[in-house]
Amino acid sequence: MTIRTSQLCKTYNEESDFPVHAVKSLDLTIEQGEFVAVMGPSGSGKTTLLNMLGGIDKPSSGRVLIDDCDICELPEKSLIAFRRDHIGFIFQDYSLLPVLTALENVEFVMQLQGHSEKECRERASALLAQVGLSEQQNKTPAKLSGGQQQRVAVARALAPRPRFVMADEPTANLDAQSTAELLDIMQQLNEKEGTTFIFSTHDPRVIKRARRVIVFEDGQLTEDRRQ
Repeated sequence: MTIRTSQLCKTYNEESDFPVHAVKSLDLTIEQGEFVAVMGPSGSGKTTLLNMLGGIDKPSSGRVLIDDCDICELPEKSLIAFRRDHIGFIFQDYSLLPVLTALENVEFVMQLQGHSEKECRERASALLAQVGLSEQQNKTPAKLSGGQQQRVAVARALAPRPRFVMADEPTANLDAQSTAELLDIMQQLNEKEGTTFIFSTHDPRVIKRARRVIVFEDGQLTEDRRQ
């Protein structure tokens, strides 16, 4: 699957005297299997871009095409199903369900997809083992460290076998060791399963690992380099 944007724009407070142009006329292509860091200062439009690529936020104008399907034109129910089946999200604040265990959090989207209890349990357990949390799978988020919660969030994002993972500042609250371990896990999954990762980040540790770096300033792409 390829993501392609065409003249993508997002403006907040359009009707006011002080509109905010978060993303301006962006043409961008991201191929299946890429490991991409979108970097730039706070307020540059990074998170807005990821939210539009993932179908969480609708653009003011322009298109987001995933394999020639314009997700901006999908009816709400179809868009929800598309996100569920093809796009995983990793949020800076983890966004785990507090009343569920780590295992149940990872199972949740697979249950929405209609997989059997056995399938959900086996894949969730395997993913938690992969991120080093087999012994914590029955703990709720409140009993896990920040790094452990972020690992659960990674496992949850990967559980439904998405083609793309949007990761918004995933290392912002982590120490150096947790960051390195988390990036190792995501790189391995990218290489073994071909999952595309798109990061919004300030973190030089993430930028160093990325194979492509996109620089954003004031809602505009100012640099696009491979490394």
